[in-house]
Amino acid sequence: MELRKKGISDEEVLAAFEKVDRHKFIESFMWDKAYWDQPLKIKCNQTISQPFTVAFQTQLLQVQKNDKVLEIGTGSGFQAAILSAMGAKVYTIERQEGLYRDTSKLLEEIDHKIFTFFGDGFNGIPKYAPYDKIIVTCGAPNIPLSLINQLKINGLMVIPVGENAQKMIRISKTDENNYMEEEFGDFVFVPMLKNTKTIN
Repeated sequence: MELRKKGISDEEVLAAFEKVDRHKFIESFMWDKAYWDQPLKIKCNQTISQPFTVAFQTQLLQVQKNDKVLEIGTGSGFQAAILSAMGAKVYTIERQEGLYRDTSKLLEEIDHKIFTFFGDGFNGIPKYAPYDKIIVTCGAPNIPLSLINQLKINGLMVIPVGENAQKMIRISKTDENNYMEEEFGDFVFVPMLKNTKTIN
């Protein structure tokens, strides 16, 4: 009901939030806050985005059943689980090895249809391209051309762009060399960083 009040109208998005238990993606000592509309700390100094932000990005993505979706920034795995609950085939990549290991194990237990990868999100996952949709869940300094190249013609990418605060941008790829941009307000995400961070 809170998501509806804040303008989320896509019934498939709302249904996915009914299916996915957010408390499973955070540590047990924070379960009392699991369904508050706020971001929460997770491992490796990362956050699980507030439910509204997840819903807003997902609604912009216009997910259709059987879409092949690339997610940049697996994090807690909650966004990937929402996409999967909508019937998407999800490929998700995480640069923090510790987070990748923990989240991969969790997703395998609760939703074995999600494919997880450890790597640099700026590179995407070219092996399985092209994608119908791409969603970036961290603040990018600019729009990575490498990701646009992995998007199908007529595909959509939703990405927050900016250094400190971000503008939510939706990319519509019109042909192999061109795309259109739409802007959807201000947000704050953890930064999108290059390279991987391995466990010592």
